[in-house]
Amino acid sequence: MIDSMRKIKQQFSNTSVDVYLDGTFNHLSKLVDKKNAVIITDENIFSLHRSKFRNWNVITLKPGEAFKIQLTADAIIEQLIGFEADRSTTLIGVGGGVVTDLTGYVASIYMRGIRFGFVPTSLLAMVDASIGGKNGVDVGAYKNLVGSIRQPSFLLYDYSFLKTLPDIEWSNGFAEIIKHACILDHSSFKLLLNNSLQSIKKDKKLLTSIIEKNVLLKSSVVKKDEFEKGDRKLLNFGHTLGHALETQYELTHGQAVALGMVFAAWLSEQMLGLKKSVEIIQVLSQYKLPTIASFDAERVFNILTMDKKRVSDKMNFVLLEKIGKGVIHPIKLDKLEKYVSTYSNLNKVGK
Repeated sequence: MIDSMRKIKQQFSNTSVDVYLDGTFNHLSKLVDKKNAVIITDENIFSLHRSKFRNWNVITLKPGEAFKIQLTADAIIEQLIGFEADRSTTLIGVGGGVVTDLTGYVASIYMRGIRFGFVPTSLLAMVDASIGGKNGVDVGAYKNLVGSIRQPSFLLYDYSFLKTLPDIEWSNGFAEIIKHACILDHSSFKLLLNNSLQSIKKDKKLLTSIIEKNVLLKSSVVKKDEFEKGDRKLLNFGHTLGHALETQYELTHGQAVALGMVFAAWLSEQMLGLKKSVEIIQVLSQYKLPTIASFDAERVFNILTMDKKRVSDKMNFVLLEKIGKGVIHPIKLDKLEKYVSTYSNLNKVGK
């Protein structure tokens, strides 16, 4: 085992997940049998790290959210049949959130379920997408409408993948880190407020401690509510409006979630009297994320109403009582529509 690598075991309702922190990709061959494993990655990761994949069975996907669809899942399954993959095969998703979502989804349905694990390569995947067992695909404008909740067997963190991460993907990852701080941990929020994207990127020790803190923060919520009956919904802070914006406009996931968090903070001011919401805008700006955008309220609201958090004529919306404490607040759809319209108009006039 690599000296610097640390293993923690996360126990969920029906299974446990082995998390290997500060490891190397080479350790993967000790976790699975190469001959009976298939790696799923995308063209960008494969081209940047070609030597790592030598002597592995590899399925390479087109990169991007546009390909996180059932058609891609079907294509993966066809290739698995070609590899003669069976119930003893392990799938390994090596990539960002799109790759991990697809890998977990296919592993959940191929032969009614086979073993899988992840090597997250983006900051977003390391702190959010690979954790918690949510797997799925998008259907048209509706994100993650089809999927499963099934935990990977292992997560292997190799921080060297971050060396090739584009700047925009750093910001994407920090959107989720900021989200966790807003809903769960005021001390993490203060740390982010007192630093910047540039300062954290230069400080490997600080960066790894932030990543590992977020692994534990998200895991702690999921372990208490794996199937999203209660507090796991808190992790959707910024995602309700964010997902609707992401599917309608040319935004990355992190950009859309950032805009969704600003709206949720504004809504928290209106409904719960949240104070210091300006600090949320400040911290998002420090991590190169957008805080204001003009959008078509009617168009976005129509997508928003198909969000999985809707129950009948209400939306379970995540708001903040204060920074570091999120709450789930049901809002009637007609009332929410008025809030979205008002907020859209405020953005248009630049207030």
